[in-house]
Amino acid sequence: MAFRKAVKGTALIGGGAIATVFGLSQFSQYRNKHGALVQVQAAEGAPVRKDHLPTREQQILALQSSGEFDVLVIGGGATGCGCALDAATRGLKTALLERDDFSSGTSSRSTKLIHGGVRYLQKAIMKLDFEQYRMVKEALEERAHLLQSAPHLSAPLPIMLPIYKWWQLPYYWVGIKLYDLVAGSQCLKSSYVLTKSRALELFPMLRKDKLVGAIVYYDGQHNDARMNLAIALTAARYGAATANYTEVRHLLKATDTGSGRQRVCGVRCRDVLTGKEFDVRAKCVINATGPFTDSVRKMDDQEVPNICQPSAGVHIVMPGYYSPDNMGLLDPATSDGRVIFFLPWEKMTIAGTTDSPTDVTSHPIPTEEDINFILSEVRNYLGADVEVRRGDVLAAWSGIRPLVTNPDSKDTQSLSRNHVVTVSDSGLITIAGGKWTTYRAMARDTIDAAIQEHNLKAGSCKTMGLQLEGAQDWSPTLYIRLVQDYGLESEVAQHLASTYGDKAFEVAKIAQVTGKRWPIVGKRLVSEFPYIEAEVVYGVKEYARTAVDIISRRTRLAFLNVQAADEALPRIVDIMAKELNWCDQKKKEQLETAKTFLYYEMGYKVKTDQLTDRSEISLVPSDIERYKKRFRMFDKDKKGFITILDVQRVLESISVQMDENTLHEILNEVDLNKNGQVELDEFLQLMSAIQKGRVSGSRLAVLMKSAEENLRRREPIPVDRSGGGL
Repeated sequence: MAFRKAVKGTALIGGGAIATVFGLSQFSQYRNKHGALVQVQAAEGAPVRKDHLPTREQQILALQSSGEFDVLVIGGGATGCGCALDAATRGLKTALLERDDFSSGTSSRSTKLIHGGVRYLQKAIMKLDFEQYRMVKEALEERAHLLQSAPHLSAPLPIMLPIYKWWQLPYYWVGIKLYDLVAGSQCLKSSYVLTKSRALELFPMLRKDKLVGAIVYYDGQHNDARMNLAIALTAARYGAATANYTEVRHLLKATDTGSGRQRVCGVRCRDVLTGKEFDVRAKCVINATGPFTDSVRKMDDQEVPNICQPSAGVHIVMPGYYSPDNMGLLDPATSDGRVIFFLPWEKMTIAGTTDSPTDVTSHPIPTEEDINFILSEVRNYLGADVEVRRGDVLAAWSGIRPLVTNPDSKDTQSLSRNHVVTVSDSGLITIAGGKWTTYRAMARDTIDAAIQEHNLKAGSCKTMGLQLEGAQDWSPTLYIRLVQDYGLESEVAQHLASTYGDKAFEVAKIAQVTGKRWPIVGKRLVSEFPYIEAEVVYGVKEYARTAVDIISRRTRLAFLNVQAADEALPRIVDIMAKELNWCDQKKKEQLETAKTFLYYEMGYKVKTDQLTDRSEISLVPSDIERYKKRFRMFDKDKKGFITILDVQRVLESISVQMDENTLHEILNEVDLNKNGQVELDEFLQLMSAIQKGRVSGSRLAVLMKSAEENLRRREPIPVDRSGGGL
């Protein structure tokens, strides 16, 4: 207690002046703005929100036949969809084009945090950078907006900052308290200090030795891809003609009669799904393409210099037992100066991110080097009794941050996340930089610039306090009605409520009867996740047009477990084929494309690379002999390999039933040379990789061990061990 008082005294002396300037001076301003959050300003002068969501085909027709739009947005990420929503709610005739799916790029590959940026506030104070401070202040305001506009998709999350040196306690305490003060009345919950024992009680996996205590602060967390989609669907309900899989081929220009200059007046685009090309005319064209900002700018002017410097951030997903259900962890100073978050998300644990320069690509790939870096940092903070295994990485992805270039900067870590709005000589509006949390403010500034540059007739921004798709009639207890009214499993009902909000009832209505006593409806796509088949059907209504759309953005299966996503793919493709009238060839193409996506972009390749036909066998002789004996229990004929028939024979002997397709999948995971059988060397390579922690969750290894134990229990007891006899 005495130490805590001393810490607080030190903090007040060292940080009081800064807190007064940066925090308390803004308090009244935040309080005034806070009142606006609970008022849906869109009701004042904005278009009527449609109950019916137009189909994609209707949206394409609207793009072709609606004449000139006021605003045409290129890009269906968070910022682009935010621009479309802002423009539509101001009464502007709005269109949006996305060449892939909504949120297919950076917006679905974030850390899933809605935050102001603790490290940016630190830089603002240390470098007396007022611009960085303003960015944090704005982000904290927008954090409050996001949490209120889509409460079903977002929630406050406590994040623990463990302290291992006494002097760090007052230092970090001052910084975190400043973070609270800058948020003002929109502070989610006040930060607090924990003793060592209390920190370990809340986060038992934490490394105990040299732990002094911890500080807990609050930020927001969300389902990023679903949030992005909610923004797009809300824009569509307010009348925006939004279309995914519609690629911009080039910009259209016309000579301005007044100035004689060439002005952008629309785009030539192509429906990627049908191949049909058509023009879309607009008074104003907005470039909101994230990492691809410069490619669209060069459509306007080939000589224009680049303004974006892309940075790759890799994240990994691990089993939920690596973190508490409702407590994140922040590593503020990794071995190379970066920040690592370790967070519970969708009942799993997400860890990241890295920060390194990269080339712009539509298909970023996580590297083994980045994955191992994150694992190494995680090991530094978890206790010695928690073995952090490479094989526990269930998914991994890389996202490209569209940072705004500073010509004097030597590395991306020193770049700010501030956004910039630029207007070209031909009138092309570009919004670049920024961060997920501030998408609404970025959209507001962009539409303000568009109105000014192109003399559009519209009022002020109406999105502050506007509730997004699914939020209007949502409540924390909505899932109970789903259980009671439809007979859904509680876990499935909670998932539907937190994913679709008040639209969860529409999903429940189309859920299939299970034929079981309980649950009555809701067939799961895979047993260990609450995603059900009805979500695939509903996903098509939400503009999903590929299997990748379903596994990565309508559901988050690919981001949670690539093997589970791969297992669910055949059924997903079958359901989509029925909804979209796919032929057998189309189904095959969709399956192959989705498997390629999982293999390269979601970390399946680097996962399977942990066990190859070149993997080293590093087992001690006693282990080799033990595993050979286990193998021979299945290889009764001493062939040197086992097949499905061998496994079936052993399973039948211990009264275990398993269908042939499942057995084929189990053996295929270990069949490295893909010849339909598992050789002894392949089995030993598997067991060696498991011992090293490079492979985990091998079904064949568990099955063979379980069968061996069952057979041993059934062996007759020898006479010499039974105590003799007559």
